Amino acid sequence: MSDNAGTGTDLATPDRGRSSGKSKDRAPGRLKRLVIFYKQVVAELRKVIWPTRRELLTYTSVVLVFVFFMVAVVSAYDFVFSQGVLQVFGD
Repeated sequence: MSDNAGTGTDLATPDRGRSSGKSKDRAPGRLKRLVIFYKQVVAELRKVIWPTRRELLTYTSVVLVFVFFMVAVVSAYDFVFSQGVLQVFGD
């Protein structure tokens, strides 16, 4: 059942081409790859549409308010459940 019905080739074992001898097309060295990576990162960061100062302050304040709200909710649940445990099991 591993044969491809359309072509009759075996899909279970991939065809791996073997090259004899050393390849003349060598991969760039480690330093060259690092430089290429850095250039690509800088190029991608230039494409980013950065938020304005006002947007950044708005987003930051929304996140902080939400985090403080969630801390209050979790603290309230913790207090209620701890009081319930004390009532059930005693001091």
